Amino acid sequence: MSTSPTPAWQLVTRREISTRLTDRNFVIGTGLTLVLLIGAMLLPALMGGDAAHYRVAVTEAAGQRIVQQTEGAFEATPNPLGSNEPPTIEANRVPDRAAAEATVRSGDADAALVLSGREWQLLTDGAPEPELATALTQTVQQAMLARNAAAAGVTLAELSSGTQVAGVDLAAAAGASTRDPIVTFFLGFVLAMLFYMAALMFGQQISTSVVEEKQSRLVEVLAAMIPLRHLLAGKVLGNTLIAFGQILLISVVAIVGLRFTTLSIDLTGLTTALLWYVAFFVVGFLALASLYAVAGALASRNEDLAATTMPMTIALVIVLIVGLQATGTLQQVLSFLPIASTVVMPLRILDGDYALWEPIVALLLVLTFCAVAVWLGARLYERAVMHTTGTLTWRQALRLTEE
Repeated sequence: MSTSPTPAWQLVTRREISTRLTDRNFVIGTGLTLVLLIGAMLLPALMGGDAAHYRVAVTEAAGQRIVQQTEGAFEATPNPLGSNEPPTIEANRVPDRAAAEATVRSGDADAALVLSGREWQLLTDGAPEPELATALTQTVQQAMLARNAAAAGVTLAELSSGTQVAGVDLAAAAGASTRDPIVTFFLGFVLAMLFYMAALMFGQQISTSVVEEKQSRLVEVLAAMIPLRHLLAGKVLGNTLIAFGQILLISVVAIVGLRFTTLSIDLTGLTTALLWYVAFFVVGFLALASLYAVAGALASRNEDLAATTMPMTIALVIVLIVGLQATGTLQQVLSFLPIASTVVMPLRILDGDYALWEPIVALLLVLTFCAVAVWLGARLYERAVMHTTGTLTWRQALRLTEE
């Protein structure tokens, strides 16, 4: 019983993956990226340090109760950045106001809370800590409102009825994202940079590999053994799979890592954006990889790659800069434009400013562009890679396909 031979493109794909996974620079670069990513997520906690501890001098039992109630408020609202532990506060009972002032001046207390007539006063040596002053002020207000309500024979709820202003977020009511715009832009910037760096790094590697095979005449030996289309397909697919694996690893580490931080981020919306981003990334990268292979075939030496890869490099830079800065109608248009949609559409999804059909249509457009790029890239590669009498321009390579 005979076994059918493995298709040539699969062999080339395996060789590209094996070469990349054993490349020391690639492994170190990926590891360094993960370390930097984890470090960026842990940085707020490391910078936050230990939870703050406040000492407040009080002259009477009422003041001591207010300090205790303030500690309960701290526990209910832990610090969103830095340490997971909320601030702590303790009351130090002193006999009178003079002793309270002396305690504050000597540094034995951060502040003193004393009652002067019907007014509470917060004594500090210099400007008070904003966190401490705000918390004590709010607690005093609540305590005094409760006491006044009891004196008036009504409940605190009745006394404060109609005094609250309820915030209504129209964007949230319409289903839009309520994430901080700065956080959204930062996440979009990171995703855009990942695509830019992956396309640039792997694209250059594909171009370099092609031109080295051409310069050493190895491609002529390979062309006698396997179809050139298989050689191109193996190179493109192998590098696409490696790039996809790298971005998937980074995305998983980011999602898992964010769940162990205290950053206030809508992980549900982020996961949706990442899933769409991965789809756009794979298809867009596949198209660019085919064109980078052609760029390598156009060159006759490594020194010529800067010129032949220039169109893709310029396009990537424009997509990165314009895509991140675009707003309004321009952003919507770019989110449907192939390659640019890889940067812009995930950003719109993070904002929540999209309809379900929009990323679907945008992805179909990228798939169409990818099919055309792969078809054209295969034709250009087959003709240009065997041309050894000098460097070709893209226009000259197009003419070769017509001969």
